[in-house]
Amino acid sequence: MRQIWIPKLGDPDVLELREAPDPEVGPGQVRVHVAAAGVNFADLMARMGIYPDAPPLPSVVGYEVSGVVDAVADDVTDWAVGDRVLALSRFGGYSSSLVLDADQLTRVPDGLDLVTAASLPVTGLTAWMMLEVMGRVRAGDRVLVHSAGGGVGLMALDLLLWRGATAVGTASAAKHDFLRKRGYHQLVDYRTEDFQAVLEKDEGFDLILDPVGGASWSKGLNLLRAGGRLVCFGMSSNATGQRRSVLSLMRNMSAVPWLKINPITLMNENKGVMGVNMGHMWHERARAGVWMRQIVDLWSEGVIRPVVHAKVPFAEAAEAHRMIHDRKNFGKVLLIP
Repeated sequence: MRQIWIPKLGDPDVLELREAPDPEVGPGQVRVHVAAAGVNFADLMARMGIYPDAPPLPSVVGYEVSGVVDAVADDVTDWAVGDRVLALSRFGGYSSSLVLDADQLTRVPDGLDLVTAASLPVTGLTAWMMLEVMGRVRAGDRVLVHSAGGGVGLMALDLLLWRGATAVGTASAAKHDFLRKRGYHQLVDYRTEDFQAVLEKDEGFDLILDPVGGASWSKGLNLLRAGGRLVCFGMSSNATGQRRSVLSLMRNMSAVPWLKINPITLMNENKGVMGVNMGHMWHERARAGVWMRQIVDLWSEGVIRPVVHAKVPFAEAAEAHRMIHDRKNFGKVLLIP
């Protein structure tokens, strides 16, 4: 098999393509011949050394894959060789062959190509957790989505339109035309505009989805109406370059609105703050599996419209990371073994 390794911390060029024997299945496991592996911001942060959950180096990261089952343990009855599947992986996803527990898999429906299927697990479950499980979005809600043009931002938009909510997004100006046609009601260029200054003139938000962190969380709290909720699902402001910056980390941590998110203040302002990290949901596999099947069903109904920005060969993995560092991607970047 082929794998992309992080041998040491650094910029995207540290990534190495290596070969190793194909893994063997154990009890309760299946092996997947990988068609595509998703690239997520957590992978970049692991390479930079600012992702606390990352495995020790050298390591193979990657949270999601799609492919075809090519080996099944004797005690597995739900899956067979030849089944088309998508799956969450607890790291190791940057591999051409991957062994997974049987309950990590979801069946890929007819009509959904295998490569595109790899774009669904992380973005789909993150958006579902924020909007359906925690945010409880309903028709008429006003929702602000940061990083609107990324994989999670586009998945969230599909769910917001499905629920009849009004979606406002922040994204670079180059992405605005695409995002308006896609369904965003209003857009703010975060590179040239202060989103709080632009949006505070309007009525407040019922929900804000924020993967940026630091000062962005503080501004978001100011934009919530009574009953509004801020969902924090990342801290991309810690990764302003392609290498770790201690100064940026310290600056962003000091900008977190610690005094605004204590229970007394939240109670008096009738606001809520929630956090989502799908990498900490491994103890909830059964629930996540139900949600994943619901997401796949919504794809079948035409609600979910996955966008794949690039299909990058394993040998060019560094370029895939750079696309996301530079915020160039519309939707998902995938690695192809």
